[in-house]
Amino acid sequence: MLININGHVLDEKDAVISAFDHGYLYGVGVFETFRTYNGHPFLFDDHFNRLITSLEELQISLPYTKTELLDEVMWTINANQMRDAYIRLNISAGAGEVGLRTDPYQSPTMIIYVKPIGEPVRKEKRGIILSLKRNSPEGALRLKSHHYLNNILAKREVGDEPSIEGIFLSQEGFLAEGIVSNLFWVKDEKLYTPSLETGILNGITRQYIMHACKRLGIPVVEGNYDKQVLLEADEVFVTNSIQEIVPLWQVEHVPLPGLNGSVTNRLIVQYEQHRTSLLSRTDY
Repeated sequence: MLININGHVLDEKDAVISAFDHGYLYGVGVFETFRTYNGHPFLFDDHFNRLITSLEELQISLPYTKTELLDEVMWTINANQMRDAYIRLNISAGAGEVGLRTDPYQSPTMIIYVKPIGEPVRKEKRGIILSLKRNSPEGALRLKSHHYLNNILAKREVGDEPSIEGIFLSQEGFLAEGIVSNLFWVKDEKLYTPSLETGILNGITRQYIMHACKRLGIPVVEGNYDKQVLLEADEVFVTNSIQEIVPLWQVEHVPLPGLNGSVTNRLIVQYEQHRTSLLSRTDY
């Protein structure tokens, strides 16, 4: 596999960063994960905008424009001879002295990782409510940062089975999000999702779903909810940029319609139609 480090595409065995990178020493860094469909980087503008907002929060300067960064992504997937790819775009603070720093970071480390992912397929998962609580964000809002221990411990709780998604409760006991996903449920033809006030990540696919609901006339309600409402829901699904929209066929002991959920299916079809409409574009 070839990896892009600061604009240089290298074999993975030759890919190295400084031992003094503050992304390694102190976790100062963020990343975005997204897919390419037939070479098209889906919702790249949205991922770039969130990346910039996160970097500003961490006082990391990005020495790339959106166009330049997209060129680097495309160069990397083309060098790996991929069309349908998983992309992780990683920006860490870059090298510095040992010790906490208050000055802005002017020379970050950019790494683009890619791996083949194949064409998307509809799938279902089973949801388990975690005993481990979601940790509080490092700042005012949760960033897609290098601080991933809470997620790792949650994954250990549910195990390696890919058809299971653990569902966090917040420290206050409210429904929060999945280990690697945002959470939605349907009750009486309304779509519900936890508020950002619970400390969840404002996922790109989460934002897409909420905009799609406006177009489809589906009411969306955000708030703080007890886990019981999830067990009484008509439909439940989780979302992320890699797995797209994944219905749950069961939460704890409660059966659910999974892929047969009517509202969930409307959103899946909307997402697939949007994705398909972009595949004929030639400007990438």
